[in-house]
Amino acid sequence: MIVRHVRLRYTLLTRGVFDHLGITEQRVASALEGVRRGSARHVLIAPPGAGNIGDQAMVEAFVAAADRPVTVVTRGPKDFTLPVDLAAGAEIVALPGLFYGAGGAHANALARLKLLLTDAATVSIVGADIMDGVYVLRSSLRRSAIAAGSARAGIDTTVLGFSWSGKAPAAALRALRRAGAAGVRLLLRDPASAARVRDAGIGGVVETADIVFTDDRRDDAKADGILRGIDGPFAIVNVSGLIARTVDQVPEYTALLDHLRADGFTVVLLPHVLRDTADDLTACREVYAASGGEGVLLIDEQLSPSTIRSLANRASLIVTGRMHLAIMSLAQGTPAITLATQGKVEGLMKLFGWPELCVAPGPGMGERIWAVASQVLAAPDARDRVQAGAARARALAAANIDRISGNDARERYAERNASR
Repeated sequence: MIVRHVRLRYTLLTRGVFDHLGITEQRVASALEGVRRGSARHVLIAPPGAGNIGDQAMVEAFVAAADRPVTVVTRGPKDFTLPVDLAAGAEIVALPGLFYGAGGAHANALARLKLLLTDAATVSIVGADIMDGVYVLRSSLRRSAIAAGSARAGIDTTVLGFSWSGKAPAAALRALRRAGAAGVRLLLRDPASAARVRDAGIGGVVETADIVFTDDRRDDAKADGILRGIDGPFAIVNVSGLIARTVDQVPEYTALLDHLRADGFTVVLLPHVLRDTADDLTACREVYAASGGEGVLLIDEQLSPSTIRSLANRASLIVTGRMHLAIMSLAQGTPAITLATQGKVEGLMKLFGWPELCVAPGPGMGERIWAVASQVLAAPDARDRVQAGAARARALAAANIDRISGNDARERYAERNASR
């Protein structure tokens, strides 16, 4: 046991040294030397997925816009399941060692990626909140290094709309700087993140919005079935399993649900991340049990992004601890009060010109959320304000797909937005 503990400590220490000295990036760069671009496919480096509806929404938005087949590079073969309308346009290739593997597993994954890149007209990396190293530094460094390597090979390379924390480690900043210098387009998805990266002297910055703003597909039939039996207005409430790690949310959301029900709303408890780590369904179930269940509908399955959009379109209000639920709701013109944990939500609400929709998690947040909700529900122009922000966001978000959509797709996208 002691030997195993010592070995683990040594491994973690070695990884930390390699990450901070730039060796992690150098290994990726060496493995990708000699790549030559192709023209047959778009290669998309996907986020973790596996129960995260926001990750699913980003991948679907990309595939929906693509003008040629897409190779979606994932961690595992079951991390994403594409809906029927998109499945024919993409193949999923699992490279489990690419971001989280070590030694031979990582080397083999890089060799397989190199083969995929020889067929690539473009390379796109889903940035989201995984580029700045705040969650897992090594995987962030590897993503930036892959972007830099493919750009040096002459492949049109983009890091799709991502946030950048003011607490990003220096190693992550260095890796992103190298990617920008290699010619990678860095699409920052909110004004605050763009300012942080520009102020660090990094090139290639394009201010955009999240790619999910480009996708407006809805599944009204599924939403009809879920809402059957609900008469009158309803509010969607998400309880984040990630925030539950540090905040006792049950009494806070119980108080919020009491206010909403007293005001005539049915509450739909909606998990957005359903997996063993930071599970929203567990957190939602705890709030449901504490609420007594009267006037509350608990969703206990992973819904598709298209169904989420349809539900959000019909809701009067959204309260969420997950940013992509906020994005899908705001895109439908529905106000979304969102709990802020890393600075990315503040940037989103700045884009919409409504910073009050951002609430800090912690003791008393239930009453703070209700205070904001009361103002939103009483504002006659609330949906108009959100729809105006959504129009700005969609226009900015087009930068995520302009290199992969082709002229026909770009025209369809413009026509779709003009008719909203």
